[in-house]
Order: sequence, then C-alpha cells, then structure tokens
Amino acid sequence: MLNSLKLAATAALICFLPALAGELDPKALTFKSTDQLNWTGRAGGTQQAVLFGDPNKEGSLYGIMIKWAPNTGSRPHFHPNDRFIYVISGTWWVGTGAKYDPDTMTAMKAGTSVTHFGKGIHYDGAKDEQATLEIVGIGPATSTNAEQK
Repeated sequence: MLNSLKLAATAALICFLPALAGELDPKALTFKSTDQLNWTGRAGGTQQAVLFGDPNKEGSLYGIMIKWAPNTGSRPHFHPNDRFIYVISGTWWVGTGAKYDPDTMTAMKAGTSVTHFGKGIHYDGAKDEQATLEIVGIGPATSTNAEQK
C-alpha cells in the first residue's frame, strides 16, 4: 500500500512539473534555454549568441557566448573596454602582443576566468577542440586590428 502511494505521488508530481515551470513570474526572471539562443556566424568557424544587452551600443552592459570551432582563431587585435571571460567548455588559447605567434599561446581550460583589459592587444581561438566562452563587457564590443607584420 505504501509503495502504491509513493508511486501515485511521484506520478502526480511528474504530471504537474511542466505546469509549475510555466508559472515563473517574468517580472522576477527571464531565461533562455540553449535551443532558444540565436547563434550568428558560420558553422565550422566562430559563432556568437547575445545573452543580454547590446554589444554594439555605447555604454551597454552585454553578455555573449562565443563558440570557437577547432582550428579557428583571431589575429592580434584589441577592444575599447575591459571584457570578462569565462571558459565554459573546451580549451581556449590566448596570446598577447602585436606579433602573431600561435606557438606561444597559453591554454585556458574550462572553468578559467580571464580579464581582457581595454586596448590590450591579444589574439585567441581554439586548437584541437571547440571552446565555448561567456563574455561580459560594456559596449561597444568593437575589435580593432593591431597585427604587426
């Protein structure tokens, strides 16, 4: 009898969970599941999804996700404002300076947080595996080429 009650209670809970999840107050929070993110860029290259804010707007707090496909990356560049990066998955490779030298890049494994300081010249990307990052900053999130040939 006790097992039957437990089974019935569990079944009732499972049936009502979707209704409970649908009752979140949008004044209290918003959310997007991964399948609701709008990824831009090219498959097999670099892709970006805006989580919040507007990275193109001056003074706007923004959050984006970046997916670096294997063997993709940037050349030396800088951004006008500080950016705060968290490596969600994979290994992200970073280097500093105006001379591009992928052999001197440093591995940033999943779980690492990094600050790119405004106007600091760097280059980055993925080597043998995809790297996914979350980046938070203040717009505009422009990128200025700074490579020394």
